[in-house]
Amino acid sequence: MYRHSRLYAVISYITWIGFVIAFIGRDPADPLVRRHLNQALLINILETISRILGRFALFGPVTFIIDLAVLVFFFMGIIRALNMDSRPLPLIGEIELIH
Repeated sequence: MYRHSRLYAVISYITWIGFVIAFIGRDPADPLVRRHLNQALLINILETISRILGRFALFGPVTFIIDLAVLVFFFMGIIRALNMDSRPLPLIGEIELIH
């Protein structure tokens, strides 16, 4: 187990700033933090897309659904990071953007 795995896994979910801090400070060989960084990156991307679509009144119901999913994924990710659980989140957990 790596020294600050839990800390970086949790921080990665807290906005883009937390993601960058965790990405820079992590041990690149730590699989737990890598899993949570991937999931946090996808959550942040979804949230950004929702914010952009939210600027247009036409996409109101779509942004509500995306925001609800982001909120659920956010809490699930934080809880799993606190428990040092490396199981993937549903729907987005198997997508790997960071190697």
